[in-house]
Amino acid sequence: MMLRRGFILLLPRLVGLLVVACCLVSIVYMLACTPKGDNQPLALPRVHSPTAKEGYEAILQEREEQNHNYIISLKKQIAQLKAELQGRNEQLKNVQDQYPNPSDIRLGHSKPEKAQANLLAFLRSQIDKAEVHSGVKLLTEYAAVPFESFTLQKVYQLETGLTRHPEEKPVRKDKRDELIEVIELALGSLNNPEGDSNAKHRVYTTSDFIEGIYRTEKDKGTLYELTFKGDVKHQFKKIVLFRPFGPVMKVKNEDVDMADTLINVIVPLAKRASKFRQFMQNFRIHLTVVYFGKEQMNEVKSILENTSKSANFKNFTFIQLNEEFSRGKGLDVGARFWKGNNVVLFFCDVDIYFTAEFLNSCRLNTQPGKKVFYPVLFSQYNPSIIYGHHDSIPSLEQQLIIKKETGFWRDFGFGMTCQYRSDFINIGGFDLDIKGWGGEDVHLYRKYLHSNLIVVRTPVRGLFHLWHEKQCLDELTPEQYRMCMQSKAMNEASHGQLGMLVFKQEIEMHLHRQKLSGKKT
Repeated sequence: MMLRRGFILLLPRLVGLLVVACCLVSIVYMLACTPKGDNQPLALPRVHSPTAKEGYEAILQEREEQNHNYIISLKKQIAQLKAELQGRNEQLKNVQDQYPNPSDIRLGHSKPEKAQANLLAFLRSQIDKAEVHSGVKLLTEYAAVPFESFTLQKVYQLETGLTRHPEEKPVRKDKRDELIEVIELALGSLNNPEGDSNAKHRVYTTSDFIEGIYRTEKDKGTLYELTFKGDVKHQFKKIVLFRPFGPVMKVKNEDVDMADTLINVIVPLAKRASKFRQFMQNFRIHLTVVYFGKEQMNEVKSILENTSKSANFKNFTFIQLNEEFSRGKGLDVGARFWKGNNVVLFFCDVDIYFTAEFLNSCRLNTQPGKKVFYPVLFSQYNPSIIYGHHDSIPSLEQQLIIKKETGFWRDFGFGMTCQYRSDFINIGGFDLDIKGWGGEDVHLYRKYLHSNLIVVRTPVRGLFHLWHEKQCLDELTPEQYRMCMQSKAMNEASHGQLGMLVFKQEIEMHLHRQKLSGKKT
């Protein structure tokens, strides 16, 4: 009871103390939150003071002046940015005027001086765009454009294909002339230096040339860096040249109607009836078969007749020759047998697979008296090796994919070709003295190269050489047999796949050891 009475007596005092504390906190808060000037604090007007209104008006006016000054500062910054942007636009316009867009360059005769100046400016701009003075950021290691190196006699190249070598003499005239011109231009620059023309200088010759490297950016030009011997030992002269590519120019714009262009596919054949059956599944145009001998002839004729009935395929000609097989003779006879209008001839073999897309390429890249077509076909590796780790070998259509694991571009072969019959007759046809298989295609190819016809040589994605086992006969000389086996190996599988076959035992031993160690753990 005594404690309760004491607590009741103290309660009013505690409440009074709490009220006083709250008032003090309020005063401190108002002092802390009162707006201040730049140099000295503003006095807080008392609530009931006669100057309270004027004090608040002074505070508001000062805040308004601060905001006004801030707005003026922002406007100045915006004006500066606008001026800078306008300056940049003018700089860009000057650059565009100096380096015109290739599509804007007109090489006409209305204003030749301006066209020439624009072209010259564009060519100069190509140096700035190319990777000459500074590097370019690339996404992957495969995006880099490699250099190739050369000396007076040899070119050292990365992209060799199957017919070119890592080191070789430039065979193509354009490549030969290009490098000779570059070396001569570099020598001219060394022997006629800019500056004092009266001073005596050493005369540089081709014997001073050590090495050059070059690379081409297809949309800009070719960069050359040539190194020559200097005046003293361990001193060198380096010349950097650039051949800029000009703007793309329209040469022709035409419609090409191939609806009525017939292709006569000519196939020389002896035996190989099973291959012919597979070939006929791919076939839907005029076919001329020149058959040598009589063995399996009835089977081949039966395949033709069955295809004719099942697919309503009537456009074929069968010619039988009682003589030893000669590919050149068969193709020549088939071409001359045709008695209709001028027709596109496609010289083909029975182990070739082609698509309708390829036939369009055959039509589009031939023109009577103007162009012949020599496609580079994709040669298939041995499916048993490619798909050896699979449960089964896929169907033929699924195998025909263009990858380095499945085959290679057969850039050393010239047997598959499209040309108009009139061009074939005018060029003189095949050399009929060549017997057997091989040699006749290169001879015809050279005839076209020596003529005024344009030879279109390009890889095509719709023409495949199907793998078949290559036989190297015992009658061959040791050198011929070695070359035959090299060719056989090249057609069997890729470098990596052949390597896996060589190291097969070592791989199996490794897997066996891994299996044993797994059991122990």
